[in-house]
Order: sequence, then structure tokens, then C-alpha cells
Amino acid sequence: MGNKSFGGALKQALMAYAFNIFGIAAGTIIAYNTGLFEKAPWAVAIYPPILSARGVIGGLFCGRLGTALHLGTIQARFFGNTKTFYLLFHAIVVMTLEASLLMGLVAILFRGIYAGMSVYLFLDMLCLVVATMTLALLIITPLTITVSFLSFKHGLDPDIVLYPIESTISDFLITTVYISLLSFLLTENMTVRPTMIMLSLFSFLIAIYLFNKNKHETEFMKTIKESLLTVLIVSFIINVAGATLGKVDEIIRQKDEVYRAYPIYIVYPALIDTIGDVGSVVGSTATTKLALGTLKPSFTSIKQHLPEVTSAWAASTIMFFIYSLLALTIGEVLTPLNLIKFTALLLTANVIAAIFIISIAYSIAIITYKRGLDPDNFDIPLESSSADSITTLSLLAALLLWTSI
Repeated sequence: MGNKSFGGALKQALMAYAFNIFGIAAGTIIAYNTGLFEKAPWAVAIYPPILSARGVIGGLFCGRLGTALHLGTIQARFFGNTKTFYLLFHAIVVMTLEASLLMGLVAILFRGIYAGMSVYLFLDMLCLVVATMTLALLIITPLTITVSFLSFKHGLDPDIVLYPIESTISDFLITTVYISLLSFLLTENMTVRPTMIMLSLFSFLIAIYLFNKNKHETEFMKTIKESLLTVLIVSFIINVAGATLGKVDEIIRQKDEVYRAYPIYIVYPALIDTIGDVGSVVGSTATTKLALGTLKPSFTSIKQHLPEVTSAWAASTIMFFIYSLLALTIGEVLTPLNLIKFTALLLTANVIAAIFIISIAYSIAIITYKRGLDPDNFDIPLESSSADSITTLSLLAALLLWTSI
């Protein structure tokens, strides 16, 4: 894979980023079901970790598929694929249980414990996380494989289009699954809790079976070990976004009517998805180039990677303007002045966030490659989870800047 032209990379990035418009749907689902969180305040604590856990798994899967398709170690066919493909698929199944348990426990320990939980509540929270992730695995993984194979067959670069499409659809689907299971759980139906426990046990048994079957495979164990480190790091990173978002809300409420009218919560999921996508494009294309030997593992070599970097960022600025226009329209506050001010706010946040996420994504690719690790096991999972906090912090910085003028 050589350097792409700016125009070609921009076109593919824009096509992939367009799916982030549907990211607003995930926020809408949550907004219309806030009554559930009033009944079960603990449910708020485990929602972000579920999204992050799925982001880690989806990011690793997308990154590995993109690189392997370029290298030829995985073929773009649905049946009779290579051993590498099946080992990767089995690792994803085991990782789902691994990430579910770790993310769920961290969320419970850091937030849920303050509610003075009982043993039954602890089990409800953990089973809800595992059951949600298991159903998400069954729904989203086939979709990821289909998009990667079809995009590659049609001459598109999965390193550019795969994760942006997968992450947005994944957020929507996993939010739908989570809210549905939570709603069923809160109905106190006698069959719901046993069903969730059985689904969680099923996930556990399948994961144990696949682990024992492949534990002597070096490639499989490398993925499991490196992904465990990634999940541990991510499980602590995700706590930053929630605290910062609370500060954003506080600033909006304290300022005048103009800033309170800004529909930040409408665009928030899409902003996070898009900044994460910028990092995924930069990181995933870099890891493939490193694997092919067309990019030197040094920080100065980013100059040879500029078409991918600049097109990824330029596409995000176009999408941020579109989000501004759509959100103001949905919020029924669209005026020329509001459009200028809200777009300026979002683009300021975009510039700050893009600088950090590009630097992080490229640095992870170079550092992990030089240390003999597989960059695809770290790059997208770490940068996508960092994107939540970086975007929220950048939004806070932009608000502080523009509300002080």
C-alpha cells in the first residue's frame, strides 16, 4: 500500500465519516429512556464502559482485518478462509468475555460501589454487561467481517472505511441492545434474570472452550495477552470523559441563553465518533504501511504519511460543520448567527482534538512496532477510547474560550 492522493483518501474518509450522522441516533435512544436511569442510577455507570469495551474489541478487529487483507494473510471470502482469520475470530470471542468482566468490574468498583450495592445488584450489573456484549458480538462481528471483505473487494481501503463505519453502527446497535435488556430487567419479570445469567454462562463456556482449543497457538495467545493490557489501560481512561462532560454541562447552564441554546448533547456522540475515526484512519493506515515496509518506524516519517493525516482531519472538519447545521435545525434554533457561532465552537474543539488524537495514534503505531508488539492490538483500541476523553476535554476548552470572548 503506497501513499494515497489527498483527494482519494479524503473521498473515502468522507464516505466513512458520513455514517457518524447516525451516531446522533444513539444519543436519542438514551435521551428518550432517561426514565430507566432514574429507576436504576447504577445503569449510567456501566453504559460508558460497555461502549468502550466494544470499542476496544471492534478497534482491534478492524485494525487486524485491514492489515491482514493488505498482507494477504486473510482472504476476502466468507468461507474456507485462512488459519489466521479463524484464530483472530476465536480471539475476538475470548476478548469479549475478557473485556466484559474487566470493564464491568472497574465500573462497579469505581462508581456502583458508592450506592451500597447488594450481592444481587452486583450480579445484575455484571450479567447486564456480559449479556449485552455477548449479543453485540453475535450482531456486530458478522457485520464487521462483511464490511471489511466487501470494501476490499470493491477497491476501497478497509484501513480508512472499516472502523468509522463499524464504530458508528456498533454504538447504535449496542445502545439498543443495552437499553432493551435494561428495560426487561427493570420489569421484574421472573424469566429475565435467569435468561441473562444463562446467556452470560453460555458466553463464559464458549470463551473457555476456544481458549483451551487455541492456547498453544502463538498468534492467538499474543493477541489475548496484548489485548488484556489494552483493556486494563482503557478501563481507567474512560473515567475522564464522564467527569469532563459534567463540567461542560455546568458551563452551559451558567452562561447566557445563546450558549444554553447550543444543542451540544445532540452532536456529542457524533463528535466523539468522528475524532475517534480520525485517529483510526491515521493509525490503521500507518500500521499497514509499517507491516508492508513502506513506512519507516520513526516519528519524522509522518511527513510521508501526510496524505492520510490531512485527509482524515479535513474530512472531520466538513462533518463538524454538517453536525452544527443538523443540530441547530433539530433544536429549532437555526439562524445565521447561531450557525457561525456554533460552528466556530465545534471547529475549535475539532482542531484541538485532532492534533492530540493524530499524535497519539501515530505515536502508538511507531512505539509498539519498534518494541516488537503488534500495533493493531493497541492503536485503534487505545486511540478510540482516548478520543472520548480528548473530544470532551477539547469541547470544554472551546467552551471556555468562546464564552469568555
